[in-house]
Amino acid sequence: MDLNIWSEENVEYMFEEIKRKLRMATGGSIKASNVKQEVYEDLKDLYDLVVSKENFSISEIDAITTELGKIRKA
Repeated sequence: MDLNIWSEENVEYMFEEIKRKLRMATGGSIKASNVKQEVYEDLKDLYDLVVSKENFSISEIDAITTELGKIRKA
């Protein structure tokens, strides 16, 4: 799997990993079909940040979920 290339499969994988790392109970509003290719790099950057850290503060989680919302709406 090459996460540098946009595909719905890659988007789903990154969302699932972000949800798992952040222990997000719900993420139903986050779907691969909501992510356009234009914002894929932003999602990839966010994914890279999340998987590189072990722990997150409340403010970091809030900022990450805000960015996920922006990516979803873009």
